[in-house]
Amino acid sequence: MIDLHTHTFLSDGALVPAEHIRRAEVHGYRILGISDHADLATMAWLIEAVRIAAEAENRLGRLLVVPGVELTHVRPCQYAQAVKQARALGAALVIAHGESIAEPVEAGTNRAAIEAGVDILAHPGLISLEDAKLASARGTRLEISAKAGHSLTNGHVARLAAQTGAKLMFGSDAHNPDQMPTRPYAERVCLGAGLSPEAVQEMFESAEAFARKLLRI
Repeated sequence: MIDLHTHTFLSDGALVPAEHIRRAEVHGYRILGISDHADLATMAWLIEAVRIAAEAENRLGRLLVVPGVELTHVRPCQYAQAVKQARALGAALVIAHGESIAEPVEAGTNRAAIEAGVDILAHPGLISLEDAKLASARGTRLEISAKAGHSLTNGHVARLAAQTGAKLMFGSDAHNPDQMPTRPYAERVCLGAGLSPEAVQEMFESAEAFARKLLRI
């Protein structure tokens, strides 16, 4: 299993990073992203903690952990600053909390996040065709989400990705072990969004190559 969108109790998840990592390993994960919610005020200490946890685990050569951050409810006008700051602080992966229909994310967040160079636009909701085209051009991956509420627009996201050539990325948005999916379940979520079995396989292969590139291995 490859899943780069998960949360520990450093933000609003349930577990300390060490147990979160162990639970993911038991669930069959090979590559795990820890991308806790953060904003301009909290990212410094949070990214440092996630980075330390990832480095400690990666030295063991078992489960690969990608240290990341999910910029959450950051104002569109502050996105460029936030992304630049997150990368300078050591986040290997920068995810944007997109315009999910399940939360009052400010309009314009999707566009601002893509323009700022985020790696993944999580649960982008009813993303516009123009923003999907921009994501394709900039290399920002659009998420197919397993999270209740966020997942309601997966079909829309998948259709626009197919239309524009934007790359897709599965994300569980897991906040506790019960939300960590097996690979077969994750594949069913993607099939339910309208992807073909071949497209799902290609997406996960691309995700692994992407994660290893982020870790420089």
